[in-house]
Amino acid sequence: ERSKTVALITMELHNRDVIERLIKSGCKDPQDFTWLSQLRFVFDPDEGNFGICRVQQTNYILPYSYEYQGNNGRLVVTPLTDRCVLTLLTAMALHRGGNPLGPAGTGKTETVKDLAKNLAQYCVVVNCSDGMDYKSVGRIFSGLCQSGCWGCFDEFNRIKIEVISVVAM
Repeated sequence: ERSKTVALITMELHNRDVIERLIKSGCKDPQDFTWLSQLRFVFDPDEGNFGICRVQQTNYILPYSYEYQGNNGRLVVTPLTDRCVLTLLTAMALHRGGNPLGPAGTGKTETVKDLAKNLAQYCVVVNCSDGMDYKSVGRIFSGLCQSGCWGCFDEFNRIKIEVISVVAM
């Protein structure tokens, strides 16, 4: 019960900050970038048997995945987190991946996991090491492709460059 309340409060505080930002920027038009850059959930009751939910940000629209992940807490969202999410979803819109960069312990992996949770998309976090070979990385990619879930490769720079070169081909 407590974790549910904490998650709700965390999300509502972020919503309050977004509304303050919209007011301060003078956002009055639904085509204003300040509004378009927010992660929005839109339900269309006329599509499908029971309606369909979509997630929108800027010009990118993707389906909500409906992957229930339990009530395991939420990330406190800062303006930097919002910019990171905007960048990652823009990369997805261009059929690219994302590589958050920064010092250890700054929340890069947690941001990717929270974005996946927002989209109801399962995310597998892989802790990379220099012991990974092209076969093990290939099996991980194969599993991600077969399941349709996201992969977050933590400490990706630890994989030997030779392995990355083979996997990239």
